[in-house]
Amino acid sequence: MKIPHRFAWSGLVCALLAAGASLPVLAQAESAEVLEAVALPGKKTKASAVSTYIVRLKEAPVVAYDGDIPGLKATRPGKGRKIDPESRAVLDYAGYLQARHDAVLASHGGGSKVHSYVYSFNGFAARMSAGQAKQLEASPGVMAVWQDEELHLDTNRTPTFLGLDAAGGLWSQLGGTGTAGEGIIIGMVDSGFWPENASFSDRDSAGKLVYQNVPHWPGKCHPGEAFNASHCNQKVIGARYYNQGFGGDAAVKARYPNDFNSPRDGNGHGSHTASTAGGNANVSALVNGINLGAISGMAPRARLSIYKSCYGNAATSACFTSDSVAAIDQAVADGVDVLNYSISGSTTSNVDAVQVAFLFAVDAGVFVAAAAGNSGPGASTVAHNAPWMTTVAAGTHDRLYSSGVTLGNEVSYFGVSVHGGTTSTKTILAQDAGAAGMPAGQVLQCWSNNTGGGLNPPTGPAGNRLDPAKVAGKIVVCDRGGNARVDKSEAVRAAGGIGVILTNVLTGSNTLDPDPHVVPTVHVSSANRQAIYDYVIAQGVAATSKLAPSVITGGPIAPDVASFSSRGPARAAGGDVLKPDIMAPGVSVLAVTSPAIGNPFDFYQGTSMASPHIAGIAALFKQRHPTWSPAMIKSALMTSASQLRSNGTAIAGGPFAFGSGQVNANGAVDAGLVFDAGFNDWLGFLCGTGEAAGAACVTLKIDPSDLNYPSIAIGTLPGRQTVRRTVKNVGSSMADYTSAVVAPTGLTVTVVPPMLSIAPGASKFYDVTFDRTTATIGTYALGSVTWSDGTHAVRSPFAVRPVLITNPPEVVSTGAGFTYPVTFGYDGNFNVLARGMATPSTILGSVGDDPTDAFVRGGPGTVEIPVTIPSGTTVARFALFDTDVDGAHDLDLYIYQGATLVGVSAGGTSNEAVTFAAAGAFGTLPLTVVVHGFETAAAVANFKLFTWYAGAPAGNMAATGTPSTVTKNSTGSVSVTFSGLAPATRYVGGVLHRNGTASLATTVVTVNTP
Repeated sequence: MKIPHRFAWSGLVCALLAAGASLPVLAQAESAEVLEAVALPGKKTKASAVSTYIVRLKEAPVVAYDGDIPGLKATRPGKGRKIDPESRAVLDYAGYLQARHDAVLASHGGGSKVHSYVYSFNGFAARMSAGQAKQLEASPGVMAVWQDEELHLDTNRTPTFLGLDAAGGLWSQLGGTGTAGEGIIIGMVDSGFWPENASFSDRDSAGKLVYQNVPHWPGKCHPGEAFNASHCNQKVIGARYYNQGFGGDAAVKARYPNDFNSPRDGNGHGSHTASTAGGNANVSALVNGINLGAISGMAPRARLSIYKSCYGNAATSACFTSDSVAAIDQAVADGVDVLNYSISGSTTSNVDAVQVAFLFAVDAGVFVAAAAGNSGPGASTVAHNAPWMTTVAAGTHDRLYSSGVTLGNEVSYFGVSVHGGTTSTKTILAQDAGAAGMPAGQVLQCWSNNTGGGLNPPTGPAGNRLDPAKVAGKIVVCDRGGNARVDKSEAVRAAGGIGVILTNVLTGSNTLDPDPHVVPTVHVSSANRQAIYDYVIAQGVAATSKLAPSVITGGPIAPDVASFSSRGPARAAGGDVLKPDIMAPGVSVLAVTSPAIGNPFDFYQGTSMASPHIAGIAALFKQRHPTWSPAMIKSALMTSASQLRSNGTAIAGGPFAFGSGQVNANGAVDAGLVFDAGFNDWLGFLCGTGEAAGAACVTLKIDPSDLNYPSIAIGTLPGRQTVRRTVKNVGSSMADYTSAVVAPTGLTVTVVPPMLSIAPGASKFYDVTFDRTTATIGTYALGSVTWSDGTHAVRSPFAVRPVLITNPPEVVSTGAGFTYPVTFGYDGNFNVLARGMATPSTILGSVGDDPTDAFVRGGPGTVEIPVTIPSGTTVARFALFDTDVDGAHDLDLYIYQGATLVGVSAGGTSNEAVTFAAAGAFGTLPLTVVVHGFETAAAVANFKLFTWYAGAPAGNMAATGTPSTVTKNSTGSVSVTFSGLAPATRYVGGVLHRNGTASLATTVVTVNTP
């Protein structure tokens, strides 16, 4: 059968888990006394409440439409080409899609349409009730409906640190800073830009125009508050803003009165990311009279197109998904080459609205860089796990603004600062300098009125937190956290202080940040905090300190992974994709900000700052290799990345912290081999993860680990597994490559064939087999496979997690028997044991409505019910049902073990269930079930809480497993039959999978008899 060049992703069903869905919590031991903690769910919306929803329809967007509708010509651009949004074909098809949006919305009760998306995403955003949205989701032609989310921004020296300006470096290969990035357009979906900054000028310092017009550019410069069309130029060639998802101009002003309803940046974040990616070269960063040096974007001659979808102030930000999707959609229509997205996102799904929009953008040839998130260093916190996006971790770099603090006892402590020093001055702890009536925590952190009472809404009483009578003329010791670092010096200055010692705290970030403050400030580590506190407390009013002037030095050992940078393993795709992909500088990055919040330049940190480094470098690669696909560029960057610090030691943290390593742009230019992938590959991946289904999956579905990706991940390795990769020789001559494996003890890794001879432009595949011998079960084994021809080293990191068995977590039936597959990760015996089926007990209860609609344990609208899972239980379930409450209520379940939340089910009705399954059997487990009255139809909702405890066999279920003797990576099956089940009864049970002597895992069995 001939496979089409590209399958349309229409008629496929997105298999998304609903926000309130519960999966079994699988204990990993024969007897589990401590259950795994879970997070509280996101904010819910009442069924009657009107909110914004994003609706995706089945037809292809403009960039993917192949002309299968009579009378409408194809609009999908050819390889290497961009769509023309003004062409007749595009206008006709876009008009058709918009009419479809209106018709679908009208047929389901209408609503206020907020956005129509047609270019990289086919759908719309509209205001409607939750009930309408649920009906719409079930209608033909609708692929998915998502409630709009409020997301947030993931918030000089780096070109040199990355080697771009080195002799023979990438800039020089492209003709120097005067041409590096020329002809490439970088789109920034962010908080706007500050147009007056020299980084965004199209003229040199003498006022001479040094940029030329971009021919056939369809982008627009939208006028708005404090912004008109003249603020765009031949450097920033487009600027638009989107706030309808936010609620329009009035809603923005109500929440962020000092931000702008225009592309002008009132937050600083967008200016910072834009100037990092593509700001002009050698712009002097002058702040408060301090020359911080010259800054340059990664692609200094690239053009910028700004798409503002985020709003905020110095402390907080908000970006609604509906606005961001509109920005992405327009950026693709405009014809950007690269998109940067430094906004938070999903950690669990590859097919939310943003990532679907990016899927079609990348298919249209747009390289997408996205921030990994700032939720580290905890495991499985990484966001943006879709394999078509390049997910960027944050690391340190090697410029240091050295300073220090010398106390009155002549003991000195290292710190960083950009300021001149002070003389020996009276010193006071902020905790002792509070103004009357101010919150103690805000006093300790030196909040100014701008952060406290000046916020909208205020976070405390108006006024500065520090007392001028106590602070005037002194240096103040302020704790990090709570407010912006520069806000602390604002508070000290407002109270008459002359300097700040800013101390890290043990539970906070460990970075030292040389921010430009309004009074001399030295930032010291948490290790030095206690000694400074002890001295000041002991000396009392006699305490003094002296701040040393800043000295700019190079050469600190770098990079290290930032503590805040989100880590893998990825929760999406069952851990079968290794994220983050790569690391770039994201700590103390100097770039443009917004004078609306303070300084025109500032040091920011976050994966937000790392991502535009990769976006800018990708722009250079687009210029250097114009025919390369986004996947090829990504591959070159990943396989050439470095895992070493500047002193030759290994970067700590491993691939779940930094992906393939620190970006090495110069080394990536001549990549040797690349791993390419396209739409069909990604669709096959989604079929394999269960996030897509339909006829195309019959042909395209793959094991997600087999995606042709520059790294390798296997989230569940049943003893032995082989994955396949295909590499393309992008060199100019025949090359002979030899593989080399670095593998941990207990894991055998074999590459077949071990050598590849590849002609220029040709591709060849190879297989990698992972065979667990003694590697720890349930723990990731890490290593790498590197191909070398003596000139190039093409490295793929791997992360594989051995398991003893793979089995479905749950099977649901109406009473008919069934069979399910299992895969084994060991050599030995296999048998199964039936547990249950158990019938439920019920507990009657009642709960009132929560007027706050925000769950807090012990808060309004909650009732607590103590329960105990009996010893020997394999499966326990707690559930509510719409049919067993006395009205149209929306009740939710929260399960606690002591003070720890271990289970939650919070859907849109009272159909809620939380299930716990042990690999063998639980010991006695006291728990507390909390029922929350999120929305009740009366003052009080009466309910039945159903409880099941399945342990001993009940004689009504039989299970048989085959074969009885198994080997690694072999498959088997389990057959389950039932007898004597009563009608109209809800049963819960489980099947224990055993190796003859010990239990390995449990499959939950649910039966609802008619």
